[in-house]
Amino acid sequence: MKVLIADKADAICEKTLKARGLEAVYKPGLPLEELKKEISDCEAVIVRSATKITAEIVEAAKKLKAVARAGSGVDTIDVPACSAKKVLVMNTPFGNTVSTAEHAIAMMMSLARHIPQAHASTIAGKWEKNKFEGVELTGKTLGVVGCGNVGSVVADRAMGLKMKVLAFDPVMTTERAREMGVKMVSLDELFANSDFITFHVNLNDKTKNMVNKDTIAKMKKGVRIINCARGAVMVEEDVKAALESGHIAAMAADVYAKEPATEHIFFGMPNVICTPHIAASTKDAQITVARQAAEQIADYLLEGKIKHAVNGDKI
Repeated sequence: MKVLIADKADAICEKTLKARGLEAVYKPGLPLEELKKEISDCEAVIVRSATKITAEIVEAAKKLKAVARAGSGVDTIDVPACSAKKVLVMNTPFGNTVSTAEHAIAMMMSLARHIPQAHASTIAGKWEKNKFEGVELTGKTLGVVGCGNVGSVVADRAMGLKMKVLAFDPVMTTERAREMGVKMVSLDELFANSDFITFHVNLNDKTKNMVNKDTIAKMKKGVRIINCARGAVMVEEDVKAALESGHIAAMAADVYAKEPATEHIFFGMPNVICTPHIAASTKDAQITVARQAAEQIADYLLEGKIKHAVNGDKI
């Protein structure tokens, strides 16, 4: 059986598929028509975040049985279209958890101490000590919106930095919050009381545009926000206006409503730190998710085993 690796992935992905007796075809970044042709006789496809598995692609993939996302988010995959064709969609929700959480913590520290801006100023021959006065994290309150795989690790690391942690997650139980040592609150309460806010939610109808002019107004003046989730969680124009007014003191963004973001309204703002969707981009995480995606595909095609399916009840 043939498996297409349609995005850049660690070599362990192809190696794992071949070791299980599957034919692995590594062709990342194919244009639409070439992708449709290549996938037409494939039983499975492995993607990351670049290649979109649309209804058109699913229709062209006559033999397709499974799609695996080497990562957690599946918003680039038309899951309903896959379900309609009885194509299983799986992700690897734990493989890049630590890498993403550590990036969020790094972004928070960078916001607190203006690290990228101070670096750029210093190597430009300036010595602007007074310009880059920062704030300590110790004793500050971090609001974690979405306390699942990634958010829970961020909360743990933040408490190690002696921060107070507020958590909002509709599916988190009080028992789980107690185990983690965080205070479970409403979203409004989190916004009103957090010095820093970090977002770790999937993109869906409830989370899309959850940060907008109305919810920003509920945030503490001078808040610093970090987004390593999905860009569309925020109304970017509203966030920009709040950054300009000072209501939001600073922001760190790893994700954007439209990617790749070669141009963006945040770019060039002195109180914004931008990275190109690299939160999960560590060697460690890429090896893990590539191996997991390959193993899950092989288990399903060869043995009928299903792991981390997002539409298992529809197949």
